[in-house]
Amino acid sequence: MGKSLLFSNVLVVDEDGVERIDVLTADGRIEKMGHGLVAKDAQAFDGRGKILMPGFIDIHVHGANGFDVMDADAAALSGIAQALPKEGVTAFVATTMTQTEGRIAHAVETAGKYRSADGEAELLGIHLEGPFLSPEQAGAQNPEHFLKPELDLFNHWQVLGGGHIRIVTLAPELEGADKFIAGLEASGVIASIGHSAATYEQAVASNAQHVTHLFNQMTAFHHREPGVVGAAMLDSRFRVELIADLIHSHPAAVKLAYQQIGAGRLILITDAMRAKGLGYGNYDLGGQTVVVDETGARIQTGRLAGSVLTMDRALRNVRDLAQCSLPELAQMSSGNAAAALGLHGKGKIARGMDADLVLMTEALEVELTVCRGEIAFSAN
Repeated sequence: MGKSLLFSNVLVVDEDGVERIDVLTADGRIEKMGHGLVAKDAQAFDGRGKILMPGFIDIHVHGANGFDVMDADAAALSGIAQALPKEGVTAFVATTMTQTEGRIAHAVETAGKYRSADGEAELLGIHLEGPFLSPEQAGAQNPEHFLKPELDLFNHWQVLGGGHIRIVTLAPELEGADKFIAGLEASGVIASIGHSAATYEQAVASNAQHVTHLFNQMTAFHHREPGVVGAAMLDSRFRVELIADLIHSHPAAVKLAYQQIGAGRLILITDAMRAKGLGYGNYDLGGQTVVVDETGARIQTGRLAGSVLTMDRALRNVRDLAQCSLPELAQMSSGNAAAALGLHGKGKIARGMDADLVLMTEALEVELTVCRGEIAFSAN
């Protein structure tokens, strides 16, 4: 572990509130919080005019900086883990794409074995996005490789991944989905509704606990058929992912999601692909060419194919649109994700918690990111 870090007179923000206080880290954890803290061996930071938040947790990210989870390569995972702290992300769930069974198996096995190095965002597990999806809501997922939910196949992948698959996005209306979701629930894996043509009734009747990228690739709200969107808004058991890049969803839709669902259930994600952090151009996503320009990241049909959104930009967008509080932003960017994954050491700033921290300006620009006590990014 690196040296201790001391943040003095900093505005500490998490979902429980706001307090101006000193924070001392040691051995990868938060050791003390109080006023007038002194630690002669600690690297000191003057926090006046700065905000200290729990490090962001991105539970739905495919890639960054030229790397993708489906590269199925430890170097690619390391590349992603090194890139994410620049935007304040200290932990992430590596997200796969629909591909052949063999390619998914290889990606899952590689991610399951990966352990983040010091100074990298921590890989928390795997988000299996597909192949148990609806052809009617394929988006940029390749329907050639879609399958009906098969618990035996999932269990095979889970064994390959060392038990590290944490979330599965699926369409609950598919044949066999009820048994599949029950199997996920029994093993502590989150079942998330996404790429789904389910009716409102089917979504509510399912035992899923989560909704993948709200509004995108799901049955939209209609006054005679509220769809998955209506279920996400009205059923309080669902935690709901939101891509707040203002491309995947109109600004008014983002504001509506905040007002109707609330900070207690929303989880900000990026759904970013390998072009994040790079310039405009052509990139690969799950074997398909993606063109990235000012309109976003799109496959040749014009459909959106993930994003190049950063988490700090997502926070600024939501703050500006929803006029929400700093504790609510902390809840949507870390606290809810930590709770969903059952992470007792992350998502808050308190004594004994992991030293996963992001120091920001009042304009929510990232100045410093700390991953498990190690400085992973510094703007200066």
